[in-house]
Amino acid sequence: MKNLFLYTRFFFALFGAGICYVLAFFFPVLLLVAHVFLILIFLIFIVDYLLLFNQKNGVQAQRILPEKLSNGDRNSIKVDLKNNYPFTIKTKIIDEIPFQFQKRDFLIERKLNADRNLTFEYILEPKERGEYSFGNLNIFADSPLGFVSRRFTFQKEAMLPSYPSFIHLRKYELMALQNEFLMGGLKKIRKLGHTMEFEQIKEYVPGDDVRTINWKATSKRNQVMVNQFQDEKSQRIYMLIDKGRTMQMPFNSLSLLDYSINATMALSHIILKKNDRAGMMTFAKKTENKVAADNKSGQLKKISEALYNVQTNFQESDFSRLYQDLKFSVGQRSLILLFSNFETLDALNRQMKYLRGIARNHLLVIIFFKNAELQQLINKNPENMQEIYDEILAEKFEYEKRLIIQELKKYGIYTVYTLPENLNIEVINKYLEIKVRGIL
Repeated sequence: MKNLFLYTRFFFALFGAGICYVLAFFFPVLLLVAHVFLILIFLIFIVDYLLLFNQKNGVQAQRILPEKLSNGDRNSIKVDLKNNYPFTIKTKIIDEIPFQFQKRDFLIERKLNADRNLTFEYILEPKERGEYSFGNLNIFADSPLGFVSRRFTFQKEAMLPSYPSFIHLRKYELMALQNEFLMGGLKKIRKLGHTMEFEQIKEYVPGDDVRTINWKATSKRNQVMVNQFQDEKSQRIYMLIDKGRTMQMPFNSLSLLDYSINATMALSHIILKKNDRAGMMTFAKKTENKVAADNKSGQLKKISEALYNVQTNFQESDFSRLYQDLKFSVGQRSLILLFSNFETLDALNRQMKYLRGIARNHLLVIIFFKNAELQQLINKNPENMQEIYDEILAEKFEYEKRLIIQELKKYGIYTVYTLPENLNIEVINKYLEIKVRGIL
């Protein structure tokens, strides 16, 4: 009986029978009508009950889950339904999705013909990394009479891990291999020089750089020949992710830490495709989750596993410890992409001597974030004094960010200053720019 549910239609019918009995006190002729109506209600109830409960496996259902969820992306969850009843049923699907989504009104309604299968999907978009536990998959089946509903319960529980974003890794791959990126239009990176790795001499074709003409080979072959160079490979690229308190700031439900982790995954994929060595580590009071730079086949999985459950610790990050650990663990000159967030020039100056120390041994790129809400205040036309004050304060904070960029530039430290939603594109574009300029 625990799977039996009564619909409001049944209670309305009983209420109607009750009204008939009340009216029978004043109009005795209605007493027989009330008796017949009540008997009819219970007959329909019994028939409805037998239709639904006479068959053991009237409905079969299965939740089809991916191996893992991609954090910050739209993930498809499929449900396969089969109606074994000899009549059309209406179903209500209530899937007990993980509590992290805070979706307490999950309900999908479907109509299913006799002896038919139906497969549909719904979308979940996780905003946190970690473990997501699914509960029961509940299917409520209604017969055409609509007095009672029978509940079927499937798949008691299931757990899915939510990993840093991996769904969109491939969408950047082709553009990265062509050294170009899309960002509101096609953005080509101008190649400023050549690497020193000579590959071959080949015949000139229209579009080749005339500065690479090999005049000796041209005179010998009696046709224009050019030198062809290839990008240097196996260069070490490390991504350092600050997991201190400043990285907990949320934008569009994702923290800056999650944006940085997703960008690290996307960039690592491109680095490995370019035959460079990708490595990473996180830091706050100490460096953790270290993955040494390498380009072996399982490197991307190692990075993904290391970033799977990284959380901020709400403490001030120790850049002096980071400098010491880098000095001892990364001996060869590498490209260091440091994800952090400096809100004021004073905050930068406290760490500047350690950043300069890192920049002396490596090519350092500091990646920090524009405040999307401040950008809205700056671009908004003020209509009253309060909005004018807000705009002035927003411009002051934005000006301080520009001062941070100039201060870092003085010491040969490169920067990426971007909105969180554009982070993947900006970071990969900076890496490609460094590659084609050959400055590592």
